[in-house]
Amino acid sequence: MTTTLVTNISTLVTNDPTHGPGPLGLIEDAAVLIEGDRIAWVGASGRAPDADTRHDAGGRAAIPGFVDSHSHLVFSGDRTQEFNARMSGQAYKAGGIRTTVAATRAATDAELGANVARYIREALRQGTTTFETKSGYGLTVEDEARALRIAAEHTDEVTYLGAHIVAPEYADDPAAYVELVTGAMLDACAPYARWVDVFCEKGAFDGDQARAVLLAGKAKGLTPRVHANQLSYGPGVQLAVELDAASADHCTHLTDADVDALANGSTVATLLPGAEFSTRAQWPDARRLLDAGVTVALSTDCNPGSSFTSSMPFCVALAVRDMGMTPDEAVWAATAGGAAALRRTDVGRIAPGARADLALLDAPSHVHLAYRPGVPLISDVWRQGIKCR
Repeated sequence: MTTTLVTNISTLVTNDPTHGPGPLGLIEDAAVLIEGDRIAWVGASGRAPDADTRHDAGGRAAIPGFVDSHSHLVFSGDRTQEFNARMSGQAYKAGGIRTTVAATRAATDAELGANVARYIREALRQGTTTFETKSGYGLTVEDEARALRIAAEHTDEVTYLGAHIVAPEYADDPAAYVELVTGAMLDACAPYARWVDVFCEKGAFDGDQARAVLLAGKAKGLTPRVHANQLSYGPGVQLAVELDAASADHCTHLTDADVDALANGSTVATLLPGAEFSTRAQWPDARRLLDAGVTVALSTDCNPGSSFTSSMPFCVALAVRDMGMTPDEAVWAATAGGAAALRRTDVGRIAPGARADLALLDAPSHVHLAYRPGVPLISDVWRQGIKCR
């Protein structure tokens, strides 16, 4: 296999403490050897092995490719008016999802696929090399299945979210919709998905309904994730931990019992600061979670209604400025934390055996991701060993 040596890296974030100090495993004046689609070696530039080709990083910092573990990319339509109204003082409500449902149902497969590809390219330019995405804007058997089929053409991390909201046709009979989600819709969608998710929230699904959806998904071999405690206090986090969900996402309104449950379980708390930014809502308290020993991930929640951003660097900057995270913690959460939320060990780190996903920053340190918010710092990206930017 062809080997490539990336050398003259000012600071390398490995996320492997065996390679350097702290959780980030920092190496100064570093080099990385890529062999095929894997990392073969990391260390000081002066000890770097020979390679078929060399890439001079020019004194730039290098980080693992971002792992975006929560997005909603299979959609059509635009909710600019809703955003404008919200910024003019109206409150965010879960019901706005119905606008996207109507547009997504009306879109062709080609249109939906082109949208997914567009947002993936957009995210890749900003350093994201692994991403999860969900259904949830079809809410019929046919539309949910085609959303997942389209998503699966672009990523292995596909999530069935038929339980996003109650479909408009079932507004007067939510029990019948839950039966559909756990029955015929699940049967059609499970072959395309790895995960099952539910929006456990007022205006969406209560604790009993969420439990039914997640247990049905587990019975089909899907691992749970939960939209939990975003808009209000509720049972979502406790349910996620009880069912050993990979992640509880949002985690904005938490009791002490919720924090304790996360700290004593294996469920990752995935924080989505783009949603709070775009809805002017209360920020999640990352400091509280981290101090309790909870594993925290950062993700974009890219969706057309409440967080229309694909930028992980933007989310890192928000987490540092408004959620009490240090730059080191935020970068770890956006890389290794996202990998933990997807239960992956091959991404989110730069170490021998890991997938060769890395990004060079037009800066000497990863701290610049928060220090220079809004500046396009990603200069080069490798994904699975291929330089794609």
